[in-house]
This record gives sequence, structure tokens and C-alpha cells, in this order.
Amino acid sequence: MNQSELQSMARTNGKSEIESREIDAEHELPASDDTEEIEIPKSAGAPGQAPAGQKPEAQTELQTLKAERDTLVDRLARLQAEFENARKRAAKEQQDFREYAVTDAVKALLPILDSFERALQSSASQAGEFRNGVELIYKQLQDALAKLGVKPIQARGQPFDPHVHQAIEMVETNEVKDHHVLEELQRGYKLKDRLLRPSMVRVAQNSKR
Repeated sequence: MNQSELQSMARTNGKSEIESREIDAEHELPASDDTEEIEIPKSAGAPGQAPAGQKPEAQTELQTLKAERDTLVDRLARLQAEFENARKRAAKEQQDFREYAVTDAVKALLPILDSFERALQSSASQAGEFRNGVELIYKQLQDALAKLGVKPIQARGQPFDPHVHQAIEMVETNEVKDHHVLEELQRGYKLKDRLLRPSMVRVAQNSKR
């Protein structure tokens, strides 16, 4: 082997020229084409998005949720209205209870008033300390009941009112107008605006001419 061959082998690290070419061919990469684009399948959507085939189902589910929401809102509004009405009724009942809590007690005292009135009527022609004492007690009892809201019903000479008057007898007379109270047999009373007891009366009926 001459000197030129030794130099050639040194440049190729002991490999032949053919082997060097084969090695370069194996490691050589193909040229890339920058204009080529990778085609994305049409059926594949963007990440996180539902496929096109599920859109009608999603819309149906959305409509169902909206209907349920509207139903719950309507139910809530009804419950709020019912609660407000119940609160007002409870407040009204409490107010009525406070205002009319003495109703039964006052009703129990009405016969005592009747007894005082009969006693005073029977002793109208008498005068003395006893009668004055009875009148004083009767007046005190009337004042105490008036402070509680008790007031007598006007009857004699008034038009007959079936809401506050109870007719015992119809009397033909021209002393008062037709269908007016001729005589009061028992006085009626109200507690504020509530009827405690109607007046028992005789009602005039004018004779026909």
C-alpha cells in the first residue's frame, strides 16, 4: 500500500468511500414542504365542544331547565303571597283579640245594667238617699263600660234597623212614623263596632187611610 492510499484511509477513518456514502444516505432527512397542511377531520370539533350531532339534545335540555326555573319562580311567588296573606290575617286576629278580649266580660255585665234601669224606673216617683246612691252606682258602671268602648244603641224614634234592632211586636199607631221604633223593651249595646246585643223593640205600623 502506497502513501496515497494511506492518506485516503486516514480521511475516511478506515472506512471505504462506499460505506461512507451509505451511512450518509441513512441519516439524511427528507426535505420538508412548508406549504403542505395537515387536514383535520370534519367530524372532530374543537376541544371542549360538543359534536354537532348533540346540539338538538342540548337545546331540549336547556328548554327543560328554563321551564323548571319558571315553575320554581312562580311557586316561590305564590308562597310569598300566601305567607304575606297569612301574616296579615294573624296580625288582624291579634288586633281583634286585643280590642274585643273583654267581650264576654261585658256581656256578663249587661244584665246588671238592666237591673239598675228597672230599679230606677220602679222608684221614679221616690226621692231620697237610696235612689241617689243607686243612680250613682249605675252612672259609675256606665262610665267604666264606656271606657272599654261599650255604647248603647239608639232605638226609640229611630227607623227600624234589623241589624241592631229585634222586633218583638208590630203596633198599629200614628204616634211615630211607619216602621219606626215605638218603644224600647230592652236596651241594646255595641262594643266599638261589634254588636253585643240587639235592642228589643216594638215597631210602629201606621194605619192605612
